[in-house]
Amino acid sequence: MTRVAIVGAGPGGLVAARYLRSEGLTPVVFDKSPLCGGQWTGLSGSSGVWPSMRTNTSRVLTQFSDLPHRPDVALYPSADQIRAYLLRYRQDFLPGLPMHTDATVHEIEAVPGGWAVRHDRGEEVFEKVVIATGRFQHPEVPDVPGLKTFSGRMGIAHSSAYRGTRRHRNGHFLVAGCAISALEVASELCMSGARRVVVCYRRQRYVLPKLKAGVPTDHLLFTREQAEAEDALPRGEFGARLKALVLASGGSPEQYGLPRPADDIFEAGLTLSQHYLPLVAEGRIQVRPWIDRIEGTEVRFRDGRAECFDGIYFGTGFALHLPFLAPSVRATLNLGPQRIDLFRHTFHPQLPGLAFMGLWDQSGPYFPPLELQARWIAYTWSGAIAPPTADEMEEGLAACRARGDAPPKTRMNLVALDFARAAGVEPDPKRWPGLARALWSGPLAPVSFRLEGRDALPDAAARFAAEVPELVEH
Repeated sequence: MTRVAIVGAGPGGLVAARYLRSEGLTPVVFDKSPLCGGQWTGLSGSSGVWPSMRTNTSRVLTQFSDLPHRPDVALYPSADQIRAYLLRYRQDFLPGLPMHTDATVHEIEAVPGGWAVRHDRGEEVFEKVVIATGRFQHPEVPDVPGLKTFSGRMGIAHSSAYRGTRRHRNGHFLVAGCAISALEVASELCMSGARRVVVCYRRQRYVLPKLKAGVPTDHLLFTREQAEAEDALPRGEFGARLKALVLASGGSPEQYGLPRPADDIFEAGLTLSQHYLPLVAEGRIQVRPWIDRIEGTEVRFRDGRAECFDGIYFGTGFALHLPFLAPSVRATLNLGPQRIDLFRHTFHPQLPGLAFMGLWDQSGPYFPPLELQARWIAYTWSGAIAPPTADEMEEGLAACRARGDAPPKTRMNLVALDFARAAGVEPDPKRWPGLARALWSGPLAPVSFRLEGRDALPDAAARFAAEVPELVEH
C-alpha cells in the first residue's frame, strides 16, 4: 500500500484523503491545529474565520459532490454550518483515517524511497506527500510610514485576526484594503455598532453583490460559458463582457458616491460584497485614499485629510508561506510571497511524488476545483489515468514562469475545468440534453462532474437538476 502524507486537514486535505483512499492509497493527515477543518475551525491563531462570518460563496458551490448540504443550510452558509459540514464529511467518508492533530510539520525533504516528513512526534518516510496547508495562512501588512507608532486603544491587526464586533462597539475604525475581507469587516463593523468606519485603498475596484434578483452571482460569473468566452475572446472584449455582467448586477461604484474605477475591469480589479456599496451610499462608511503616514492615533491620508482612530484592520492579502519545505525544494519551486512554479498548480517534474493542493490565488469558490484537483492527483498516482508527460509539464512550467513574481488572480471556472479535463471527468453537454443549458450557463456544481468518467454517480443528473431547476429543460 502506498502511504501518502497529507499536510493540512482543511477542505483540501480532507477531499484529497477521501479520493486517495478510494483509489487504494493510504493517506495519513497532519495538522498543527487540534481540530480538523482548516480555516473553518475558527480557532484564533490558525483561522481567519470569525464567529458571525458567512461564506462569500453560495451553498451549491461550497460543498463536495458526495455530500449535499442539509436542507436547512442557508443560501450563503454560516461559519458554523461549514464547520459542521466538514466534520460530517470526515465522519461519512473518512472513518478511521489516521489523523495527527496538534502535530506541526517542521520539514519535508526528499530521501531515498520517498519523502521524509519531520514533525513534532518524530520522522516518517512516505512514498508521496500532498501539501494542503491552504493559500491564506500568512497575513501581509504593508509597510506604512509610522505604522509602529500607532497608539489607538484597539491596536493594529490583519483582517484575519478579526473576531467579531462585541468589543468594537462605539469605536472609531479604519479598514485598509479593497478585497473581500476588508469590505466584509468594514460592513460588519458598521452594521454592528461601531461609531465610525473609514475604508482606504490605493485604487477603486468594481464591487459585485452576492445576489442578482435572488440568484447568487457566482452562479452567473463562474460558468463554462464564461470560461470558454475568456479563452476565445481578446482580453479587452472579454473584459467588456465581464464588466457588463458586473454593472448589470450591482452598478458602478461612482453611482454610490465612490471614485470611478478604471474603465478596464482587469486594471481596476473586482471584489465581492453584498452590503458595502449601499452602506457607502447611506454615508455610514466613509472612503479615503491610501495612508500617507501614521503618528500616534492620527492617520493622515494622501489627500491631506487626517483622522484619529481607535483601531486599524488591514485587509491586504496573504503571502505563500511553506517554511517546512526543505531549502532545495523551495528553490526548485521558485517559491516567493506570491509565486510557486507548478504544472497546473499541482506537480513539478523535478519533485516526483510531491503534489500541492489549493495554493493558487483565484476569484470564486474553492470547493469545486479542490475536489477536482484531488481526483486528478488520486487518479494519476493510482495509475487510473496516465500522468502528464515531461514535455507537457515543461510547457506548463514555462507558462507559469512567464507570469512572474506576482501572477494575476485566476477565476474558479478556469481552474475547475482545467482539473476536470486533466482527470477526464468534464461532462459533455451534448450527452445530457435536459441538462445542456445548465452545464453551459449554470454553476459548476461539484456533482455536475460526477456525470461521466471515473467515479460517476447514478443519481448525479437528478441531483444536479435539483440544484439548478430554473435551467433544466424538460
